[in-house]
Amino acid sequence: MKKILSISLILSLFLAFTPLADASHSWGPYHWARKINPFTLKLGDNVSSSWDAYLAAASADWTGSSVLDTTIVAGNNTRNCKPTLGRIEVCNKTYGNNGWLGLAQIWINSSNHITRGITKVNDTYFNNAPYNTPAWKQFVMCQEIGHNFGLDHQDEDFYNPNLGSCMDYTNNPAGNGTSTPNNLHPNAHDFAQLEAIYAHLDGSTTVGASAVPRNYNPSSGEERAEWGKALRQDGRRRNSVFEKDLGKGSKVITHVFWVE
Repeated sequence: MKKILSISLILSLFLAFTPLADASHSWGPYHWARKINPFTLKLGDNVSSSWDAYLAAASADWTGSSVLDTTIVAGNNTRNCKPTLGRIEVCNKTYGNNGWLGLAQIWINSSNHITRGITKVNDTYFNNAPYNTPAWKQFVMCQEIGHNFGLDHQDEDFYNPNLGSCMDYTNNPAGNGTSTPNNLHPNAHDFAQLEAIYAHLDGSTTVGASAVPRNYNPSSGEERAEWGKALRQDGRRRNSVFEKDLGKGSKVITHVFWVE
């Protein structure tokens, strides 16, 4: 009996002091409609040469999922990063001192299917310390593209130990070698969550769609007034998830990564 109690006590103490990832880290019921797994999402390359390596690394990382692959194609709009049906556009630009480091948006139809997505990284901050490092660039690029699949964060406390996932908020994305893992890539929990999100198949597809819906009303997405109502706050109590109603069951969900 004493041995059993001792084991239980040790386990309780381990759980109390071990950071746990959120058991489910999806935005909600949002996912790309598709008829087969794995399916392939195109990433429109609207980034400058200084970002190409980070986009390529993120694409390779997420293609490690068993349910989806990504492929990099030429972007459609390098200046305004307008959304394209059936794919994700990835852009960088000096968007200004607006407070956000990275931005991910997904357009949702009345069936909760993602129809298009955008990832933006703000060079106004990435051109300067402390964000002008390979670790910060890879971390944010990986995370924003992950949001475009329907993933949320595993953890939103910037001061918790790193979980080894780009879907985990941190002040130290590079980590410290063996003692603290880096947060530059997806981990097994991210891939498991993608498998849960895409466990069922759909009777139609929004991947590579070509028809423009009647209520298609894209915006630049760079200003807070365009994001709609706030739905949730991050670990620092800043509004970080927004929803804009486009009518007829369609909406835009915006996820904001704020600077410190």
